[in-house]
Amino acid sequence: MINKNEWLTVGLITSCHGINGQVKVKSLSDFEERFLKPGIRWMQKENESPSKIELISGFKQPGKETFIVKFQGINTRNHAEQLKKFKILVKADTLPKLKKEEFHLLELVNLEVKTFENDELKKIGKVINLENEKNNLLVIELFKNQKKVLVPFVKEIVPLIDLKNNFLIINPPNGLLEL
Repeated sequence: MINKNEWLTVGLITSCHGINGQVKVKSLSDFEERFLKPGIRWMQKENESPSKIELISGFKQPGKETFIVKFQGINTRNHAEQLKKFKILVKADTLPKLKKEEFHLLELVNLEVKTFENDELKKIGKVINLENEKNNLLVIELFKNQKKVLVPFVKEIVPLIDLKNNFLIINPPNGLLEL
């Protein structure tokens, strides 16, 4: 489970946009309002302590998972340039409540991965990370060879998630774990 005192990364500032201090943010979240709705946000440079900043406005770039946002006090391109690679964070205890069968992807990190082999559950690895470019992919490290494999996070391949018992079951297509 996610520790409610943890910070979770929901966006990454990738570059400047224009000359008036706007920045381009790559979204790592399904909740677009985090980059659209004005209000207080938190940002962090590398491993420094998070700091408050006010989001003034934002809009989504058509057809992309990026947003153009304007923060209070960031009024020039040079100032915006300094925010490159900053992370936009939320406190874990402010995560939206989800319906049954919905998960925050970060809850899946460190879950043990099991699969059915000869009608028995077999431990094969653990979730070590997530890739969230266009599709949600679980990065699984296999116990047998420490190889990292990408597994699509879709119901057909990941039919069961048991957060209480700290595991998930995958039903990988032939060859997926050998890639």
